[in-house]
Amino acid sequence: MAETGAFPDAVPSPDAALSPLARAEHFVWLTARVLEQRRFAYHFLDGAGGDPAADAVETALTSYATADGGYGFALEPDLRGPVSQPLHTGHALGVLDSIRRCGGQRVERVCRYLTSVSTPEGALPAIHPSQRGYPSAPFVPIVDDPPSELLATGPVVGLLHRNEVWHAWLFRATDFCWAAVESLERSHPYEIRAAIAFLDGVPDRPRARAAADRLGRLVREQRLAALDPADLDAYPVSPGYAPGEHHFPHDFAKVPESLARSWFTDAEMARSLDFLARDQEADGGWPVRWRQWAPGTALESRPIVTIEALRTLRAYGRHIG
Repeated sequence: MAETGAFPDAVPSPDAALSPLARAEHFVWLTARVLEQRRFAYHFLDGAGGDPAADAVETALTSYATADGGYGFALEPDLRGPVSQPLHTGHALGVLDSIRRCGGQRVERVCRYLTSVSTPEGALPAIHPSQRGYPSAPFVPIVDDPPSELLATGPVVGLLHRNEVWHAWLFRATDFCWAAVESLERSHPYEIRAAIAFLDGVPDRPRARAAADRLGRLVREQRLAALDPADLDAYPVSPGYAPGEHHFPHDFAKVPESLARSWFTDAEMARSLDFLARDQEADGGWPVRWRQWAPGTALESRPIVTIEALRTLRAYGRHIG
């Protein structure tokens, strides 16, 4: 046993001969929060997908819940502090959706929270002013009267519709999303990803397909997806993004069933998934590509990104181990 205060020069990386999943497991046990450890176990380890594993995820998620029905406590790592925020709450709904627990009284409380923080249009701001005074990413400005944001609203509305959750808040929020999506012209990858998350869940499928077809043309015309990972210089990084913060076909179409899958040829998607598989780092985790502004946020974000990378590769039938 090492002497008190002594640390090795470097933490050993997992054996490169191990499967991607085994190397990722090493990384998760080494670095992840309890919530991501429980999520990893639910999705990938023995007994994956069962009720006990889902219960464990729910229990871990509850530690981020706030008294007003939302979620806080840096559940979304780029927003620190104890206050609830729409982005934290959307993240929580995504976790519940992934374990098939997006319903019941918990989600009813969430919808009441969403109603309480909505803008006059009935949509969500990216950041509620209550974040002021707590650390947060400098690229997420805090203003007193924040506007409605498709970035915050689209994924939440799409997810609730996909889970057949009905609440009065959804009516106006859905109208906002339709108007925002169908009026998009110049855009950026995160906004497009929020739009497709809405379209993948909304009940009006013919209208969703038509809107998605238009967005796909926009993505290709504006070169928002890096279609050739071997030639990234050919694809501009959107203003305000970190250097090298490209988005790839698999970022838009996380599962084959997504409407965004039709935006890309089989060859383009194969190149994208090859790149995603190669992007696993020596320590077993996947990298964070957006701008990092504090050591803790990067450490907490990488296990989240790693779980999503593995889920995407598995959804497309790629071998992960």
